[in-house]
Amino acid sequence: MKKNVKIILSALISTLFVSFGLFGSYIIHKNMKYSSLALNSSLGTMADLSSINNIDKSLMDSISENQKFVVSVYANIDKGVSQGSGFLYNDKGDIITNAHVVGGSKDLRIKMADNTIYSGTVIGKSTNLDVALIRVPALKNKTPLKVDKDYKASLGDEVIAIGSPHGLENAITTGIINGLNRTFTIEEYKYKNMYQITAPVDNGSSGGPLLDKKTGEVIGINSAKSDGNSIGYSIPINQVLQDVDAWSKNPAAPVTTDITPKYKYEDTEGKKISSENLVKYFYSCINSKDYVAAYALLGSEWQSKTDYNLFRKGFLTTKNVDILSISSNISSDNSITIVGIINSQDTSTTDKYKVIYTVDYENNVLKILKGSAQKLK
Repeated sequence: MKKNVKIILSALISTLFVSFGLFGSYIIHKNMKYSSLALNSSLGTMADLSSINNIDKSLMDSISENQKFVVSVYANIDKGVSQGSGFLYNDKGDIITNAHVVGGSKDLRIKMADNTIYSGTVIGKSTNLDVALIRVPALKNKTPLKVDKDYKASLGDEVIAIGSPHGLENAITTGIINGLNRTFTIEEYKYKNMYQITAPVDNGSSGGPLLDKKTGEVIGINSAKSDGNSIGYSIPINQVLQDVDAWSKNPAAPVTTDITPKYKYEDTEGKKISSENLVKYFYSCINSKDYVAAYALLGSEWQSKTDYNLFRKGFLTTKNVDILSISSNISSDNSITIVGIINSQDTSTTDKYKVIYTVDYENNVLKILKGSAQKLK
């Protein structure tokens, strides 16, 4: 069955940005024919992943930790703003992504899972490999994702892809490696010995990590897709590390030392979406028992009224929180009001709650300023 291979490069047309605040227009590159076997999978979250094939809890914890440093990359290119994905490679603050994501841009914005945005600089790039390295000073000394430098792929190996398709941060897809050594060229980008995977990837997923489902370690860089999103293609990580390490040691461009979070100038709709994602990330942290990360998402006034130990104690018996619905509205003071319906599973019961949060920027970082919960019958 013939499929068209397309680079998953997502770009923003400026008029749509003004109108909708969304990165919704995509640059689709030249087509390339390839044979592939399509198997189904779908976008999901950590909660969805927990029910797949009885996945090991230690692996769930590993993936949850990895998600914190899988980022969205925004680059100004000739045709607008390109949006892709990337992941933290080392303790120098270096992010691996695709060259087609950064284009000719040198200065970029890197959006973290908690919606914090930092400046980044492209310090190395290869169109032959379609790989780029971005240095983000604010991420120096952070723990990077684990990379399996000796991974040897086999047909049928189970994999997990993480990225930000259509700007949806940290979406997860699962599948298998169902093809090896795929080689093709799309415009100036040359792809060699690619993994063909059934874990779907989509516009905006470019540059995100492909993980070995057994270990949670990075084995590839998601870079291309076929029509219908049923087949994806990933660059084996071990064939680019020599170049990446060389760029890291000898940056091709001067790097700013600025570690100040950057305010994202977005319209109302964009701010609403970012606020909803922040609340979703809050509950993802609770589900993975990372109470430190969850507490860090609260505004200073809320933290001043509830110390960390008390906050943590309130969630110790919570096994899982499912968000059944979520909506947002702009308030008169330009903050965002989030209304959600959740199921909270405790050690013995599952209860439904209506939660209301106020979200706004505090010192240029989006925070949950206050919240309340009402138990539903």
